[in-house]
Amino acid sequence: MQIILYLSIAVIAIAFLILVIYLSKTLKSLQVTLDSVSKTLVGLEKQLDGVTRETTELLHKTNALAEDIQHKSENLNSVVVAVKDVGDTVRSFNGSIQKVTASVNNQFEENKDKIAAVVQWSQIFLEMKDKWKMRRQNEKSIVEGEQVLQKKRIRGRN
Repeated sequence: MQIILYLSIAVIAIAFLILVIYLSKTLKSLQVTLDSVSKTLVGLEKQLDGVTRETTELLHKTNALAEDIQHKSENLNSVVVAVKDVGDTVRSFNGSIQKVTASVNNQFEENKDKIAAVVQWSQIFLEMKDKWKMRRQNEKSIVEGEQVLQKKRIRGRN
């Protein structure tokens, strides 16, 4: 029975040794994994710091761009107001031109009969002038014809 006891103790010792060996291998493997995880976390921390810096820079640039857009928008508002003022001026000018045109049309309508009478008298005057010119030319032609006849008579006598 003592042999069984020694044999049992030997089996327990061997089992404990095997357990310790596997536990040692597992712990070494876990240590390698934890070292790898630690290195990965350090790398991630560095990358996260880089991303944080870039995000901060991007935020500053975005804020500067927003301020620039705000400034340009304010400047553009003054241009829009100026263009609106020009539009109002043109609209007012068009209204004035329409009033003048309406006034001229009204005056024309009121004086249409007078204008027609002036045109008729002008035509009569021009017709009389043309007739007077034709009479002068006819008289001149007659005088010239008589002078030619007198010259022929004088030549015929000589």
